[in-house]
Amino acid sequence: MKFTLSWLNQFIATDGLTAAQIADKLTMLGLEVDSVVPLFADLEAVLTAKVKAVEKHPDADKLTVCSVDTGTETIQVVCGAPNVRPGMVTAIALLGVKLPDGTKIKKSKVRGVVSAGMLCSARELGLSNDHQGLIELESQQVAGMPLVDALGLRDTMIEVDLTPNRSDCASVRGIAREVGSFAPATLKPLVTTVTPLTGRDTGFAVEIDEPELCPRYTARKLTNVAIGPSPLWMQQRLSAIGMRPINNIVDITNYVMLECGQPMHAFDFTTLRGQKIVVRRPRAGETSMTTLDGSARQLDADMLLICDAERPVAVAGVMGGLDTEITASTTTILLESACFNPISIRRTARKLGIPSESSYRFERGVDRNLADSALERAVNLIVELTGAQADPDGIDVYPGKIQSLLLHLRVGRVCNLLGMELSRDQIAQYLTSIEFKVRALDATALEVEVPSFRVDIEREIDLVEEVARLVGYNAIPTSQPVIRMDSPKQDPLRSLRQKAAQIMTAQGFFEAINYSFVAESYLDLCRLAENDPRRKVTRLLNPLSEELGIMRSLLLPGLLENVRRNINFQRPDIRLFETGKIFLNQEVGQPEERLHLCAVISGRRHAEAESLYFAAQEADFFDVKGAVVNLLETLRITGTEDTLTFGSEPQQVQPYCDPTCAAVVRNGEKTIGFLGKVHPETLKGFGIKQPVYFFEMNLDALLDIDRKPPCFAALPKYPAVKRDISLVVPDSVPAGDLLLAIQSQPQKYLESVEIFDVYRGKPIQGGHKSVSLSVTYRSATATLDDQSVDKIHDKIVNTLMTEFNARYREGSEA
Repeated sequence: MKFTLSWLNQFIATDGLTAAQIADKLTMLGLEVDSVVPLFADLEAVLTAKVKAVEKHPDADKLTVCSVDTGTETIQVVCGAPNVRPGMVTAIALLGVKLPDGTKIKKSKVRGVVSAGMLCSARELGLSNDHQGLIELESQQVAGMPLVDALGLRDTMIEVDLTPNRSDCASVRGIAREVGSFAPATLKPLVTTVTPLTGRDTGFAVEIDEPELCPRYTARKLTNVAIGPSPLWMQQRLSAIGMRPINNIVDITNYVMLECGQPMHAFDFTTLRGQKIVVRRPRAGETSMTTLDGSARQLDADMLLICDAERPVAVAGVMGGLDTEITASTTTILLESACFNPISIRRTARKLGIPSESSYRFERGVDRNLADSALERAVNLIVELTGAQADPDGIDVYPGKIQSLLLHLRVGRVCNLLGMELSRDQIAQYLTSIEFKVRALDATALEVEVPSFRVDIEREIDLVEEVARLVGYNAIPTSQPVIRMDSPKQDPLRSLRQKAAQIMTAQGFFEAINYSFVAESYLDLCRLAENDPRRKVTRLLNPLSEELGIMRSLLLPGLLENVRRNINFQRPDIRLFETGKIFLNQEVGQPEERLHLCAVISGRRHAEAESLYFAAQEADFFDVKGAVVNLLETLRITGTEDTLTFGSEPQQVQPYCDPTCAAVVRNGEKTIGFLGKVHPETLKGFGIKQPVYFFEMNLDALLDIDRKPPCFAALPKYPAVKRDISLVVPDSVPAGDLLLAIQSQPQKYLESVEIFDVYRGKPIQGGHKSVSLSVTYRSATATLDDQSVDKIHDKIVNTLMTEFNARYREGSEA
């Protein structure tokens, strides 16, 4: 919102306040000032001058040689203006002066005659488009005076960046109302009296078919209108804020809109068919209309139109129609001042691509009770400036009239929230300063009538905010926050999520963050069955695009998209994980939200390592399994009474997982995760041509498992004894079962056991494999001797041979 200081002073006196002070105080009131710009600063060096004599140029028919008094001297100027004459007071740019268009005045000869300056037209000075002759000033003006003072142009433009909720400040008077809260002056009314609009003998009719979209429509007819340029003072004010003057009628409607915030429009009354205005939506067959800019606009069924008895003549609240525009031959006009639904105007302006000053205000909400006052103001200006006659009556159709909002404001509530003591009368005075009507209920409460122009005030807390900004945020006392010495209770699920992310990062994974809304086609790419509960998705009512239409029920598709994108950018070695919620739709109520962790591995096992030291091995299933085991062990989940186990039951393999390379993580009978190789068909659907391994864990289920508490263990004092075991077992025996069998032995000296080799091939018999294990023994109280270790070790070997039908590998020793 732009306005000038002189325009502001028309509604409230700002004596004693500079433009900078006003800008600072408005900003502290919540109306951020973007810029404060002195106007016509480039005309400071242009002076008034009096033409003393005019002679014909000796060598040019259309030029004259003028003797000009500049106030300090008399100079000779060559001029081509047709209206130059002796005794005329005009503007002169002396040598060295730079005009607004960039022209710099230099001493020159024009057809052999010396010219020591330039007499200027209004266009050359940037004051208007008039270039018919020199600008004429009043004859009593003194030569040598700065032109900005002679024309009263010394002014300042202030631009305020309004928030969408403050539509009441989208006008000069609205800003003046805010200034009235700190300026010692009274806000002046827009008009002193308003003509009652009864609708009798008006010569035209108004119908509103869509009262929800048009709660009020006022109109008045004026005759004997003389179309022409608007006065210079009006043109200057409009130009100062960036609005182009057009003619006196259009300029007046724009001027009043900027003055009070009520958009208006004038129709050529003779072009309205049936002398009737109908506010409605398009009818069948009405698919387009031509607006004032000459463009054919496509209409749809949701747009609100202003029509005459037969056809659309304007897009309501956005732009008028070409067929009823004001032209130089117009003598009778119909002036409208209406109110429209903000949402309807916003949608229409966006669809048509016509942002306008009018739609800017309607989109934010216009005061319904302002329409008749604004109409009166515009009619008065048209009568005054064009010599028109206004009909004594008009029409006011007001189907959307509403009662004023009354709010109960507690004094104690205001003081508690602001942290300062304010009396009831002080609070009332603050609110009254911005035209709220306040009545005291008792010593502790006020009844506040919210004015209709404050569409943003709905609750008591809104009034508290008004008091806060009027008091001044700088005046609100500050204090140190109270910091409790105890630790706040943490959300265990949030802590688990953070810990899991740390563990995954420590294993070389990078964290991905994807949208929670995805494409429904992902469900087909993941080969989910029709009865899979993850197909019961939550759909978005207003999605950003078709590709983001549902809430995700799986994390894996988002990571596969990340894999594809990385491969396309020639980064095929990938380790990614994501923690986030999935959404499973319920028959009743909100969708169920579950927190999951999903990770993917693809490409080389040691992506960043030099091939000199690490072979270029491809990652496989055991890499992803190792990541899961490390995650669970670091979380201290394994080793509890309900030991986590890995299985690969066919009925539990996920449809997007390769059934030949899959596993399920269970806690007892409860499934808490899956891991394996992504199914080739799923990879093909995502455009991925290299194997991808994944795992997904239900963090909500992990949270329900008891974890071993952290405990301290002293460093061992006595040396350990290591023994290796190499056994040949049937291929059907999982190597991990050998580990579990040893760990289950009740041997107090057994410290750890690990597999360091699995071998198949000659000389091992077919259908068998060699498994080599390293067992560590240690005592906490003494150094173990060979005899003690041999006794324990032989018992473990015998158990393995008996339980797994194992035998020593040839050439190996126990």
